[in-house]
Amino acid sequence: MASPAGPLPGQSALPDSGPAHDGGLLGGAIAGDLPTYFWYAVPGVLAVAMLFGLEGTMLAITTDAKNAITDRLRSLPISGAAVPAGRCLADMAASLLALATTCTAGLLMGWRPGSWTGLVEAALVLLAFRFALLWLGLFAGLRATSPEVVVAVQILVWPISMLSSVFVDPATMPRWLGAVAEWNPLSAAANAVRELTGSPTFTSTTWAGQHAVMLSLVTSGVVTAVFAPLAVRAYRNLDA
Repeated sequence: MASPAGPLPGQSALPDSGPAHDGGLLGGAIAGDLPTYFWYAVPGVLAVAMLFGLEGTMLAITTDAKNAITDRLRSLPISGAAVPAGRCLADMAASLLALATTCTAGLLMGWRPGSWTGLVEAALVLLAFRFALLWLGLFAGLRATSPEVVVAVQILVWPISMLSSVFVDPATMPRWLGAVAEWNPLSAAANAVRELTGSPTFTSTTWAGQHAVMLSLVTSGVVTAVFAPLAVRAYRNLDA
């Protein structure tokens, strides 16, 4: 791993990634010194915080869709987008609190962003990522046949988070696995945070690794543009 902004305060030059290791997903995760890895991992943990809890949104909207309260709300003279949007905004407030709590924990443990402006920009990138995931979750929850189906989605959180650059430098994975990890949208979000906060990152030769901020924002925009209308339509057509 290497920092785009040079060595961290009080640290010597960061070690290079070194040769690739055939260690599967774990690769050479803890290679190098612990402080360097800690500064690498904190932005990844912030990104993962935006991924967790998505199944709760899906479960809530699926459960509500099966209750009489939903029929009552749909009979009122309000926009069909009001209820899904309200659920999304409520969950965004909870996501903001989760992000602030996780970030505070990192700061208390010694992590420092390169600038507070960069930290705010990184937070906006992460919240845009979360906003997009919530619309995806709302659509999937409205299309689910039962709450039990939604519970199974929790299993997917771990493979998505592990098959990324959140905790591990993709260069230490087998080549094909590293390529998949670099294009993971969660990796783009984590790498964007590293870039904006001046945290250590890995050396990448791929477009995804070199344009993490752009990739994360574009991905979030596309997912929102696709799934927000689909979620609203699914809510309007619950009885169809």
